[in-house]
Amino acid sequence: MRALTVFAVSFSLAVAAGQPASKPAPHAPAATAVLLAPSDLNWTDVKDSPGVKMAVVKGDPNKGAAHFFVKLPAGFSVPLHFHNADHYGTVLSGTMVFVPEGGVEKTLPAGSAMVFTGKKKHTTKCAEGADCVIFVDARSKWDVVPVEKK
Repeated sequence: MRALTVFAVSFSLAVAAGQPASKPAPHAPAATAVLLAPSDLNWTDVKDSPGVKMAVVKGDPNKGAAHFFVKLPAGFSVPLHFHNADHYGTVLSGTMVFVPEGGVEKTLPAGSAMVFTGKKKHTTKCAEGADCVIFVDARSKWDVVPVEKK
């Protein structure tokens, strides 16, 4: 109770002296809300990846950090590759299958999460039976860099 009284007195003195009780953070970002129903998403074709589509929510994955959806057709697979961007993802529908280089195959159904950092090499596949949709939080420019077999 004593601390509350001290705060109240200090606050009152600051206001009485014409000083703000606290300073706002310099250059504080404006509050925003982005609310998108599935029908609001703008799906575009991904170059050089037949059937793969992307819907950007925030940022520009071709230039820097971004949040976006990726839709892969059932059965679509990507051979060993890596991404320069550290990224975090969530499987929203379908079943994804990943094999990190030197690791074991991992099947991830809807509701699963994935994290790839440090250019970790891996293969990616959308299992047969249903298209896959994942949501990606990429921390820098998005790319897919194929790993050539020796």
